[in-house]
Amino acid sequence: MNPTDTADTTMDGSIYSNYYNYESSVPGPCTKTGVKAFGELFLPPLYSLVFLFGLLGNSVVVLVLFKYKRLRSMTDVYLLNLAISDLLFVLSLPFWGYYAADQWVFGLGVCKMISWIYLVGFYSGIFFIVLMSIDRYLAIVHGVFSMRVRTFTYGVITSLATWAVAVFASLPGLLFSTCYTERNHTSCKTRYSANSTTWKVLSSLEINILGLVIPLGIMLFCYSMIIRTLQHCKSKKKNKAVKMIFAVVVLFLGFWTPYNIVLFLYTLVELEVLQDCSLEKYLDFALQATETLAFIHCCLNPIIYFFLGEKFRKYIVQLFKTCRGPFAPCQYCALLRIYSADTSSSSYTQSTMDHDLHDGL
Repeated sequence: MNPTDTADTTMDGSIYSNYYNYESSVPGPCTKTGVKAFGELFLPPLYSLVFLFGLLGNSVVVLVLFKYKRLRSMTDVYLLNLAISDLLFVLSLPFWGYYAADQWVFGLGVCKMISWIYLVGFYSGIFFIVLMSIDRYLAIVHGVFSMRVRTFTYGVITSLATWAVAVFASLPGLLFSTCYTERNHTSCKTRYSANSTTWKVLSSLEINILGLVIPLGIMLFCYSMIIRTLQHCKSKKKNKAVKMIFAVVVLFLGFWTPYNIVLFLYTLVELEVLQDCSLEKYLDFALQATETLAFIHCCLNPIIYFFLGEKFRKYIVQLFKTCRGPFAPCQYCALLRIYSADTSSSSYTQSTMDHDLHDGL
């Protein structure tokens, strides 16, 4: 899955593009010069912004978890792994940004490795969001049972299993990614053998099923049961918990659903159900837009922790209070302290919220 090509004729920034070694089946060539030019202009700066914000935000999460939280619970373990997943994801973006602006100049080994790292970060990030939803469900709906299973040890075991599944799901990116030069342009794509429509369709379905359908189904079940349980809870923290649930679900739907819909339409193109060059061009532009929207999601988790988590926000303030140097001037620390004082009654972190709600049920 290389986010810089949707077809052999273009280079347009699709997150799933290198699963497609697509040759247009419509009569005559389907030229996509405009799509390529659009990608060269807009994708590199967008990738750079996502990389910078994702790297900064998730690095802060990792520092806070190690410095203050000490990884005492299952939730802390999942938060750490989610941040690591997002970091893996964003670390591949500088390579794809340069590729979108020019061509692939890093060689075959880096092509395979970056494609694989990108996919591992993509899958593991979504899987850990699902695990955190299950963790929250157990804490609130099955409070007594959760006291036995929501431990640091079980958190480590399930995290290792999750990474194993993500690595296995990402193997096509490692095995089939390759470099080749065509028309004086070097590409890094996933290329299958001739007439390999089955592989292409299965790869597309893998993204849609593992990346949206199954995670969304689990999240909707967990959060619907949580809300149902909270209806019988008179704690003032109920509204805070519902807001957190609403934020997580809406953000996941809003940032990933459009992209998966476009990928599904690309599957129909691959199956030759849809055969129209103009439609392909529109899909290429749509894939660029929805892919960038999906990328932004990896930057949002730290923002959710900060604005909806009182203790997490306090930890960040403490971290910045010790900051020194030109990249973290003292006025930023002061702004954080003011914000924290003005919003001291806001929601809790996910682990704190779950614990408090469990005590209140």
